[in-house]
Amino acid sequence: MKWNAIIIVWIIIQFHLVNIAYCQSNGYRLKIKIHNIKDTKVILGHHFANNLLPDDTTKLNSKGMGEFTGKEKLKEGMYFIFLPNKSYFDILIGENQNFTIENDTFDFVKNFKSEGSDENQAFFDYQRYINEKSQLAKSIQEKIKNASSEAEKKDSRDLMTKIDKEVREHINQVIQQNPNLFFSSFLKATVDVEIPDFPRDEHGKVKDSLFQYKYYRAHYFDNFDFTNSNLLRTPIYEGKFKPYFEKIIPQIPDSIIPEVDMLITRARKDPDVFRYVLVTLFNTYASSQIMGMDKVFYFIAEKYYVPEANWSSKDFIDKLKVQIKERKPLLIGNIAPDIQLVEVPPEHFAQAADDTAARRNPYVGSFFNLSDVKAKYTILFFWDTDCGHCQKAMPILHDVYERVKDRGVKVVAVHILGGIEGKEKWIKYINEHNYLDWINAWNPYDFGYKEKYDVKTTPVLFLLDEKKKIIAKQISPEQTEDILKFLLKSSSKP
Repeated sequence: MKWNAIIIVWIIIQFHLVNIAYCQSNGYRLKIKIHNIKDTKVILGHHFANNLLPDDTTKLNSKGMGEFTGKEKLKEGMYFIFLPNKSYFDILIGENQNFTIENDTFDFVKNFKSEGSDENQAFFDYQRYINEKSQLAKSIQEKIKNASSEAEKKDSRDLMTKIDKEVREHINQVIQQNPNLFFSSFLKATVDVEIPDFPRDEHGKVKDSLFQYKYYRAHYFDNFDFTNSNLLRTPIYEGKFKPYFEKIIPQIPDSIIPEVDMLITRARKDPDVFRYVLVTLFNTYASSQIMGMDKVFYFIAEKYYVPEANWSSKDFIDKLKVQIKERKPLLIGNIAPDIQLVEVPPEHFAQAADDTAARRNPYVGSFFNLSDVKAKYTILFFWDTDCGHCQKAMPILHDVYERVKDRGVKVVAVHILGGIEGKEKWIKYINEHNYLDWINAWNPYDFGYKEKYDVKTTPVLFLLDEKKKIIAKQISPEQTEDILKFLLKSSSKP
C-alpha cells in the first residue's frame, strides 16, 4: 500500500510538472483570486495603443477564484483584469505564462500578490515604490508653494532633484537586475533620455543654442525600441511614438518625409509593428488640418500603403490610387493645373442687370487659360451663389483684393454653377455687390476644372505665384492676406 501511494504521488507530481511545462511552452494558465467578488465573470484583455481589447473570460466561484487558460501562448505585453464594477488592474504577461495572482477591489497596487511571476512581482514592487516617492514629492511641492523664503524654496527644490535622481537610479537598477524580463523593456521605454548641458567655450558661452534640441531628437528612441511589438501591447506606445512627429520634428513636409521613410523602413523588423506604424502615420496625415501635410500623406500612400497594405480591401486601394492620381498635382510647390475658363467682362454684367435676354444668354465672354493670367500673385477662388460660406467669404476676399490689387495681385473668381439659372444668379449677385474689378469667370461648356482642382464643396481658394506655382490652398481670405503681406514684404527687401 505504501508503494502504491508513492507511485500515485509520483504520478501526480509528474502530471503537474508536465502541465507546467506545457503551459510555459504552448499555452497559458493564469489562476486568479479576487477578494470581495464571487460568482461572476471577469475579463482578461490586453492594451493596444490607446485601446483595451478582450482576450478571455472566466467565472469566479463562490470564493472569488477562477482560471484563464489557453492552448496558445499569449503575446507578451501589458494585460488587464476587468472586473464587473468596470474597474480593472494591469498585469504583465512575459515568457512565463503559468502563475497565480491575487487582488481585491480596494487598492489594486497595495494588495496585489503574485506567485510564480517575476514579471508582476517586479511590476508591482516598482509601482509601490513610485507611489511612495510621488507622495513624498507632493509634500515637497506643497512646501515650495508655502515657503516663506527663497532659501527654504531652494532647499526643497534640491530635495526634489535628489528624489528625481534616486528614482532614475532605482529604474536603472531594476532594469539591470532583470535583463530578461519584459518589464525591463517596458520600464526602460518610459524613461526619457537624459540631455547633456550645452557645450560651452572657454568663456562659458553656449556654442550651439540648438544643441539640446538636436541631441534630444537624435536620441529620442534610445530607450524606446519602437520595433519591439510587445510594447505595442502597452498604453505607452502611442504616447511615445506620435509626439515624435507632432512635437519633435519641424512641421514641414520636407522635414517629415525622410523621418517617415526611415521609421517605416525600420518597422519592417516586425509585421505587427510595420502595420501599426504604417496605419498610424497614414491616418495621421490623412486627417491633418495643417496646410501642406497632404504631401506627407501621398508619399506614404503611394510608396507604402498602396503596394503593401494587404489588410485593406481592393476597393479601398483602388479608390486610393484614383485619389493619388487626381490630387497629387495639387500639392503645394507644384505648378497649378492649367484650365480653360470664360471671362465675362464687367460691361456685360451691367447690361444684363436690366436685359433679360442678355442675363439668360450663356454664350458670352472670351476664353482664356489660367496660365495666361499675368500677375505677381493670383488668387484662384471657386465659389457659387447658393453657398452660404461663399457669401460670407466673398466680401472679405474683395476687401483683401482692394488692399493688394495695386501690388501685382489678381483674383480669378470662378462661379461653378452652370446653365441659364446659374448665369442669372451669378449676374444678380455680382451686380448687387459690385464685384466687377476682378476676373469673373466660369465655363458653362466644360466642368473638368472641378476634377482638376478637387472642387467638391465651395469655397475653394488657391494662392499662386507668378509662374502659377501653388503657394497655399484651402485657406481663408484672411489667411491669404497674411501670406501675401509676408510675401510682398519679403520681395520688397533689397
